[in-house]
Amino acid sequence: MTHGQTLPDDLLIDGEAEIRIRQHLTLVALGKARADRIIRVGRMLEVNSGQWLRHQDIVVSGRRIVYVGPSGSYSGVADEVVDRSGLCAAPGFGEVHKHIESSHLTPEFEAALVVPRGNTWTCEASHEFSNVNGPRNLEFWLTARRAGSPMKIFPLPGSAVPPTAYEWGGGHFGHAEQASFMAESLMVAGLDEVMDWPALWNPENPSHRRLWGMIRATFEQRGVVEGHGAGLRGLPSINAFAAAGLASDHEAWTAEEAWDKLTRGVFLEIRPHSMPDIIAGLLERGLQDWSQVAFATDDRGASETLKIGATDHNVRLAIESGLKPEIAYQCVSINPARHMRLTPWVGSIAPGRFADLVLLEDPAKVSIAEVWADGAQASQGGDYLGPLPSIDWPQWATRTVNIGRRLDASDFALAAAPGRATMRAALLRPFHWADDFIEAELDVVDGEVVRDASRNITKFAIVDRFSGDGLVSKMFWLGCGPRTPDTAVGCTVGHDKHNIWVVGSSDAAMALVVNRIVDNQGGWALAVAGDIRADVRYEVGGLMTGRPAAALDADMERFYREAAAVEWLYEPTYSPRWFPGFPERLQFATLTCAPWRWALVAPTAEAPQGFINVQTGETHPVVW
Repeated sequence: MTHGQTLPDDLLIDGEAEIRIRQHLTLVALGKARADRIIRVGRMLEVNSGQWLRHQDIVVSGRRIVYVGPSGSYSGVADEVVDRSGLCAAPGFGEVHKHIESSHLTPEFEAALVVPRGNTWTCEASHEFSNVNGPRNLEFWLTARRAGSPMKIFPLPGSAVPPTAYEWGGGHFGHAEQASFMAESLMVAGLDEVMDWPALWNPENPSHRRLWGMIRATFEQRGVVEGHGAGLRGLPSINAFAAAGLASDHEAWTAEEAWDKLTRGVFLEIRPHSMPDIIAGLLERGLQDWSQVAFATDDRGASETLKIGATDHNVRLAIESGLKPEIAYQCVSINPARHMRLTPWVGSIAPGRFADLVLLEDPAKVSIAEVWADGAQASQGGDYLGPLPSIDWPQWATRTVNIGRRLDASDFALAAAPGRATMRAALLRPFHWADDFIEAELDVVDGEVVRDASRNITKFAIVDRFSGDGLVSKMFWLGCGPRTPDTAVGCTVGHDKHNIWVVGSSDAAMALVVNRIVDNQGGWALAVAGDIRADVRYEVGGLMTGRPAAALDADMERFYREAAAVEWLYEPTYSPRWFPGFPERLQFATLTCAPWRWALVAPTAEAPQGFINVQTGETHPVVW
């Protein structure tokens, strides 16, 4: 701390240290020990009451707020007075549900990107890295903060590790693992989104016991069990979801669905793509108490954040959608903090909390002048001023793509039965939520079943990146991938198991893409006519890069330029977020959570070809 006090560091929250820190804060609040600074603001949003207070002093000791009151009311002495009387203060913004991995930046560079946009704390939905290296998950998420990053990360170990009983890889979490994580650190807020709803309600599902064990461990430590109610819209399912103890949902798409879940006690986490409709619908229904509502970014890449913003964008969009600014700010501060049981540390400008402030020129426009984090100025305008620790990520984080061999075109061939001129083939398409897969008759050429670009049919594969055995599952997909001959694209971001996926118009191009991704230890690769035309490194976990957002964005822009020269197959699907052009959202088309049924996963003993109904365990040949 300061002034010769030998006090514990509070970058991470620790019970014993917390008591000593708060004993000191008590003395500073009473004026019996010296404060570090007073930040004087013209107006301050007191989120517990939803009111703007004029001419307030925010007194800081170390990284914490110690006193809040009218200007000049503090009885103690501070080293400095910082006059920001021309600005309005709101609490540092919090993310109730976000996958930092989806920014594709390591946490220290994520902080440098989002802190100037108001974010000072995040509840990290960590099943991405959990599926890559589960045993090191908590260590990974606390490293940047321990090294001095001003953004507070509250990890929630993933329930979807593995996502279903028919997948495997870098992690396997159950009761023992969840109990260990929650006992190890007060930074752990609970259990990440419980996604496998069929396994939860069905005792015959092989994941049933594992998931309920994680929920039990979370309840035993009084943590929060986050839900994932995708596709649950009927009242019986919504009631069952709430009865199971799943405290939240961020998957609502319509106002009716949001209302039905909210009025059954489910904490509502609204994502931007459905925010205008849901807010309009809740206002129309006369919602008075918004304390059970927060805004969730969920997944947003660094390039998109550079363009539209972080949580500041969510707040701005909410206000534009008709919500009062005071309520919009509550939805990214006190509401998520209460829900996640983090109010002693974040969520309001109040004593004992971390001194995280968003200083605004115009609250209604969310125009941010400065952000303060841990009691120090962390941004000016859009420029990050805070500490950016240099982290040499160890090999357990950077050597996570293990194929064990070089792949070639034969690894992606689908052999035909002898003497056949055609074969029946199972087809999937992106975001295929139907009970049954699609079927088509495909030609056989030189003993192999082949694609048919005239019908938008191409080949899609999953390559296991965990065992070192180079296992490949492959089949035909509809309406995605390149039409351009001898072309393929692939990535190690394949929610939620994050094996390598690759789609292509030739088997040789698919092999070329996978081999480049392995060489880079993760990321994107695009091959055309025998050459790698573009690639992007995600060398940390195969999910993130330890570089500034601008550097990653420049690489992605080069990738997009090369991809623009390729002709891409397209057909509409069930998801309104499946767009023509470069199929970036194929990163999410390998999901196996509800409402997915038939899916392609890495080969397993239960499904040697990887084609399986993840709700029933039923398998089927990919060609016959």
